[in-house]
Amino acid sequence: MSEENHPHSHSYRNLEKRRLLITIIITVVVMIVEIVGGILSKSLALISDAGHMFTHSFALLVSFFAILLASRKPTPEKSFGFYRVEILAALFNGIALLVVAGFIVWEAIKRIIDPSEIKVMEMIIISIIGLAANIASAAVLSGASKKSINVRSAFIHMIGDTASSVAIVIGAVIIYFTGFYLIDPIFSILICVAILYWAFLLIRDSVRILMETTPKGIDIKKMTEELREKIPELKGLHDIHIWVITDDMNYITAHVVVGQDISISECNPILEKINEILLHNYNIGHSTIQFETMECKPHKYNFRDEHSHPNQ
Repeated sequence: MSEENHPHSHSYRNLEKRRLLITIIITVVVMIVEIVGGILSKSLALISDAGHMFTHSFALLVSFFAILLASRKPTPEKSFGFYRVEILAALFNGIALLVVAGFIVWEAIKRIIDPSEIKVMEMIIISIIGLAANIASAAVLSGASKKSINVRSAFIHMIGDTASSVAIVIGAVIIYFTGFYLIDPIFSILICVAILYWAFLLIRDSVRILMETTPKGIDIKKMTEELREKIPELKGLHDIHIWVITDDMNYITAHVVVGQDISISECNPILEKINEILLHNYNIGHSTIQFETMECKPHKYNFRDEHSHPNQ
């Protein structure tokens, strides 16, 4: 395994780290500009977009520090490493998004009931700056996003931010030519719909990982059928558990039944075939396989039995 791909190498994802850092700086600077500009121009849409950029800057930071933590070696207490910190932070971020979106919607409703004048030129200038920054950030991440699903998610967030900035620019132009100030709170609510949708996906995916559900896109029944079809030595599989540690890091444990009693050396070729199929067809790079013969009668128990006290 090369140093670049080694999970505990100091050079782990250097390209992604550099590009994420550049994007974080751009996003934070423009976010501050939008907050100041939104206050000066009295544009709730600008302030709401700044809130949107804050959530994405946090997501970028999560991606950045996740890469740093991924380079740390596991400890006896944390044998899977520190990858789940990223998932916990994403869950917290998703819940915080709900609060932010709720606050912006409340303010937008008050603005609809009691409209106030907006300094349109300031809003147009600052919103264009925000749009340019988002396009630049997306361009910086586009190359790195092809190598890391973690960075790819940050890239998708920036694409969403770019779409939000486009809406702000359109709203500012409409206000400039029509004087229809209600478009500002209306667009704020539309932006919040996008924020809520992103928050829902973030919370849902975080909970799925924390609950150790089977990764999306993996059908255990179809996977079992494929393994038995392509590896004739396999007579059956049972006690299959597949879960995600963090993005793009899938684990599996399973009991594999072979036709007759064979030696450990004879198991190795079978194991290599299994791992090759799991990696290339199901993106499962970590496996723990227990071999059994057809004569073995596996002990049937439920999960509670496995963890029950022997005297209970």
